[in-house]
Amino acid sequence: MDDGKPTEPKAKWWSRPTPGRGTSAAPQEPSPVEDAVPPSDAEPTEPVAAEPVAAEPVAAEPAPQAAKPLHEPDQYSTPPYGGPGPWAPAPPVQHPVQTPAHGTPVPPPYSGTNGAGVATAPAPSPTPPAAFPPPQRHQQPQGQQPPQPQAQPQPHHPPSPQWVQYDPWGAPRQPLITNPGPPLASDGGKRKNRRGSVLVGALLLALVAGGIGGGIGAYIERNGGLTQIELSQDERNGGGRAPDSVAGIAASALPSVVTLHVSGSTESGTGTGFVLDDKGHILTNNHVVAPAGSSGEITVTFSGGETASAEVVGKDSGYDLAVVKVSGVSGLKPLPLGNSDNVRVGDPVVAIGAPFDLSNTVTSGIISAKDRPITAGGEKGDGSDISYVDALQTDAPINPGNSGGPLVDTDAHVIGINSAIRAADSGSTTEGGQAGSIGLGFAIPINQGKRVAEELINTGKATHPVIGVTLDMKYTGDGAKVGQRGADGKSSVTEGGPGAQAGIRPGDVITEVNGGRVHSGEELIVKIRSHRPGDRLDLKLTRGGKDLTMSLTLGSATGT
Repeated sequence: MDDGKPTEPKAKWWSRPTPGRGTSAAPQEPSPVEDAVPPSDAEPTEPVAAEPVAAEPVAAEPAPQAAKPLHEPDQYSTPPYGGPGPWAPAPPVQHPVQTPAHGTPVPPPYSGTNGAGVATAPAPSPTPPAAFPPPQRHQQPQGQQPPQPQAQPQPHHPPSPQWVQYDPWGAPRQPLITNPGPPLASDGGKRKNRRGSVLVGALLLALVAGGIGGGIGAYIERNGGLTQIELSQDERNGGGRAPDSVAGIAASALPSVVTLHVSGSTESGTGTGFVLDDKGHILTNNHVVAPAGSSGEITVTFSGGETASAEVVGKDSGYDLAVVKVSGVSGLKPLPLGNSDNVRVGDPVVAIGAPFDLSNTVTSGIISAKDRPITAGGEKGDGSDISYVDALQTDAPINPGNSGGPLVDTDAHVIGINSAIRAADSGSTTEGGQAGSIGLGFAIPINQGKRVAEELINTGKATHPVIGVTLDMKYTGDGAKVGQRGADGKSSVTEGGPGAQAGIRPGDVITEVNGGRVHSGEELIVKIRSHRPGDRLDLKLTRGGKDLTMSLTLGSATGT
């Protein structure tokens, strides 16, 4: 039974439709491409797969002939040229892509759209070739079949760019866009303008940044930085010092040490002294106050900076000691005196003074030796100004200006009075010279200084212990030789003196005093003056090649 369906063989899904099969009578189904692209109000759109149809009427044609396919059947089943019909949508084709760092790339838009599925007017082509020319159709009276166009051989032309860009296997889809923005379009001029603007802006920014950086650099160079630098520091409290440390000793002794400035008619000098009592008595060296003479001035400066005038109470050149006194000064702190007989070699000591007028200078060392016989002075030539000292030797640095200053032990007690140094070029000398310290300093033992100071304070003069003999100071042998004649041409042994009473004769050579060896006349004087008048001494001597022993009691003589 005929139900109106075509009786011709059923076309395969890829066959191109031919006119005259009743397909025109069936209702037109919308093309998938046309359905997917909504019409735009701004621009009219044309179906991509639709072919243009002539609108003008045509003349009547002979009766229609049997339909003939445009192409011979393809034994390889190759799809025909041209766009697919609305009845056979092509399956989608997957195009794998790599996603770059700046977003997902957009596939090139197919002909007739703007890449987002919206139909646009196709770009004009200088010579747009057509794959198939539009068939000529004529209006026919109702009930007549339109003639079928005959297939004409077509010249071979390269496919149109729109067909090259069109993918027959791709379904309409929205492009993958990760960074939304305006539609892709050719804007070379705008990009050039934009690039130029960016370049100018970058140059301006570089100039501004350079100016700011230069200003900051100049400020840092002139001011040392944008912020103040604060260095870390130990915030712990230093606390006190042990009393027997150098710092503790200095803190205890310095308030009792003074600096003396002496000026006379012909010379001046600087030295050191220390307070003996609260009455203002100060002990120092004789060679420190000697430049003042009988009419000079002596100024005493205390450790706190206070000054006061002083006057000489007494002095003795043989011991190289002197006592001065300040008046109208209160709050004096006497420096305690130690016992020099208890000192041992190696004991630590501290010397305080004003070397080269540098007040309150503290140096430290040890006791290097004891009973060093030294002589100093002798500038007068007659020997009256020579001092003989049985000294303590120390390596604590002593320099000019330290003379008369205290040498103290670890209890800050005075054990000696700094008096002389050994100069590298001139031998032993009083410390008042300009020679520098070489680590050989000498101090008068405080036991001797105490006795002399007491005598100077009480009587204004000091007494010297004597044995009543004149020594031959030119003797070069070992020991101290008693001279043949005295200075006045009399006997070298004072009649009725301690030596004469003990049995000493001219020409005898004294070799020991209280068990200690004596090698010269100076050494014998030093050992004698280390005692007090009235002390008893045991002597050994040689006479005519024979060794003798005897004892004597020291006499007394007034010093100068």
